[in-house]
Amino acid sequence: MPELLRKLLFWGFIAFMIFFMAFRPDGAAQLFKAIGAALMAIFQGLGDFLTGMMT
Repeated sequence: MPELLRKLLFWGFIAFMIFFMAFRPDGAAQLFKAIGAALMAIFQGLGDFLTGMMT
């Protein structure tokens, strides 16, 4: 991917997140909670897998 396009997409995403947090803080909070819950589920599953491999 060209470097300019990558930078534009990155800064566009940052601008969207700032706009989203400023004008829809409840929706932004729910989004971050969902992302956090998904990450926790992934790491919990990975931990369970590794624990199962060790026993």
